[in-house]
Amino acid sequence: MIPTIREGRPGEGNRNPMAGLALAALGVVFGDIGTSPLYAMQTVFAAHHNDVKPVPEDVFGVISMVLWSITLIVSFKYISLVMRADNEGEGGILSLTALLRDNVTSVRRIAIVTALGMTGAALFFGDSVITPAISVMSAVEGLAVVNPGLEKWVAPASVVILSGLFMVQKRGTATVGRLFGPIMAIWFLTLALLGVPHIISHPQILGAVSPHHAIGFVLSHPLIAFIAMGAVVLTITGAEALYADMGHFGKSPIRFSWFILVFPSLALNYFGQGAMLLEDPGTVNSPFFNLAPSWATLPLVVLATLATVIASQAVISGAFSVARQSVRLGLFPRLLVRHTSKLEGGQIYLPAVNWILFVGVLTLIGVFRSSTNLASAYGLAVTGTLILESLLFLSLAHMVWHEAGWKIAVYILIVLSVELAFFGANLAKVISGGWLPLLIATLVLLIMTTWRKGYVLVAEHRRQLEGPLDEFVEALRASDIPRVSGVAVYPHPNRETTPLALRSNVYFNHVVHEHVILIEIVNENVPHIRHVDRVRVHDLGFEDDGIVHISVHVGFSDSQDVPKGLALAVGRTPELDIRPGEAHYFLSVLTLHATGSSRMTRWRKQLFVLMANNAASRTDVFHLPPDRTAVMGAEMEI
Repeated sequence: MIPTIREGRPGEGNRNPMAGLALAALGVVFGDIGTSPLYAMQTVFAAHHNDVKPVPEDVFGVISMVLWSITLIVSFKYISLVMRADNEGEGGILSLTALLRDNVTSVRRIAIVTALGMTGAALFFGDSVITPAISVMSAVEGLAVVNPGLEKWVAPASVVILSGLFMVQKRGTATVGRLFGPIMAIWFLTLALLGVPHIISHPQILGAVSPHHAIGFVLSHPLIAFIAMGAVVLTITGAEALYADMGHFGKSPIRFSWFILVFPSLALNYFGQGAMLLEDPGTVNSPFFNLAPSWATLPLVVLATLATVIASQAVISGAFSVARQSVRLGLFPRLLVRHTSKLEGGQIYLPAVNWILFVGVLTLIGVFRSSTNLASAYGLAVTGTLILESLLFLSLAHMVWHEAGWKIAVYILIVLSVELAFFGANLAKVISGGWLPLLIATLVLLIMTTWRKGYVLVAEHRRQLEGPLDEFVEALRASDIPRVSGVAVYPHPNRETTPLALRSNVYFNHVVHEHVILIEIVNENVPHIRHVDRVRVHDLGFEDDGIVHISVHVGFSDSQDVPKGLALAVGRTPELDIRPGEAHYFLSVLTLHATGSSRMTRWRKQLFVLMANNAASRTDVFHLPPDRTAVMGAEMEI
C-alpha cells in the first residue's frame, strides 16, 4: 500500500518537492537493500563450513565484490539504464513486459516476452515470502548479542511482529507511511555512523574499492569465491525495487536518494564491517551488531526491527501491486482489491494475497528458525528476476530502441555475465533450501498458465453460447417483448455477442428495459488512463432500440469501477441522458464443470474450475451496488 506519487511539474503548485519525494522514497524503495547489512556479511563468513575466512585476503576480496556488485547492478544497471524503460511512468517486470508487448508485432516474440514476464512475476512472489521472514528475524537476532539467553525468543518474537504487520494491512499505511521515510533516513545515517569509527581505526580497508581485490580473490580461490557469491548477492536484494517502485516516486527522487544517502551509507557500513573483521575476527558471528558499542546494541536492535518491518511492508505492498497487474494481464483469476485511501489510488489491499503471504512467512520461520538458515533459500528468486529483467531490457533496447550492437555487448559483458555468475552460485543452494523459491515460482507459474489456457477455452465456448448481438436485436425487434422504464446495465467483455444476463432477462422475465447499456472493461497495457480518455461510446446501430455500448478503458493500476465509468459517460449521447444512481446492474455468470471434452488435462481443468469458482465476486471487483445488482447466467462444461 504505497501511495502513488508523481513528480510535480513547474507551475503546477507541486506540494511534494524533490527533497520530500526523496525522503518518502527512502521508506519504500530502499527498505530491502537497506537492511541487507544485517545479515549479508554474516552469511558470507558463516555459510559453507567457513570456507570464507575472516582473514585479510578474504575480507578485502569479499568487500570489493560487495561494492562492485552494488555499483554494477544497482548504480549502473537500474539507476542509470533500466529506469529509462518506463511504461507511462511505471516500472517493474510486468510493466516492462507490457511495454514490450505493445511494441512487438511478432506472435512468437510476444509469446516469449510474456513467458519471461510470467516467470519473473512468479519469482517475485517467491521473494515476497522469504524477505519479510529473513529481514525481521535478522533484526530480532540482535537480542542474542545483548544476551545469548534470549536466542530462544527470536522466532516467537519474529512471529508476533510479522503477525501484527499482516493484521494491519487492511487498514492501509497512509498514517504509518508518513513515518517510513524519516525512520529510514535515521537508519541509513546510523549505518554510516556505525562504519566510520572502524574505518578510521583501519583505513586500509578503503583499498577494497579497487576491483583487483575481487578479481584476485576469484582467481586465487575460484571455488570458494564462486560459493561466496551466493551470499554476496544478498547485498543487492531489493535492487529490483528501484525499478518496480519508480511509478510511485519518479526517477529523479530515487536517483537523488540513492547517490546522496543510500549508496554512501551502505558503502561505509560494509567498509566498517570489513575493518572490524580485520581488527577482531571473533566478531564474525554477528558483524553488524558488533559494530556498535555494547550500550547501543539494544537501541540498535529496536531501530533495526523498525527498518525491517518497513522493508517487509514494501515487499508486501509490491506483492499486492504485482498480483493486481497479473490479474489485469490475464495471468490470475479475479482478486478482490480494496482501496485503503480515498486520495491515493496506489494504496490497495488484496486479502487473498495478504493471507497467503502470511501463512507462507510463518511456515518459513517455523521451518528455518534463523536468518542464517533461511539465507540458504534466499537468492535464487532475486538473481532469477535480475536476469529476466536484463533479458527484457536488452530486448527493448534491440527491438524497440534499436541501440547499437556494441552497447548491448558491453551490457552483456559487465552486467548480465555478473548476474549469471550470481545465479550459478545460488544454484548450489538448491538442496539446502534454494528449492523453496523455485517451488513457489513453479506453483505460481502453474496457476498462471492454467488460468490463461482455461480462460481461452471458456471464452471460445462462451461466445458460442451467447450468440451474435445483432441477431439477438433483430429477434427482439420482431417480438412483442414489452419495454419497461429504467436503466439496465450489463457488464460484458465485448461488443459482438449478447450478454447471457440480457438473454436470461428476456427469456425468463419477458421484458426489456427502456435503456440497455452494455459496458465493456478494456484493460490497457499501461499503468493509468486519464478520466477524460477513459470512456468511449460506440455506435452499434442499435440506438433506436435503446441499446448503447460503452467501453471503459483502465490501466493495470486503475480501479475497474463500472458505476464511475457509467457516470463519466452520462450525457455523451441522447440515449445516455440518464440518472446513474437509478441504474440496475445485471451480471452474467457461468457455472463451470470440468467434465467437457476440451483439450486440457482433467486435473488442470479441475484447478481452473476451482480458481474460477473461487474468484472474487464481480460485484466487488466492479464496485457494483449490491442492492441494485442481479446475477444471471448459465452452466458450461469445459
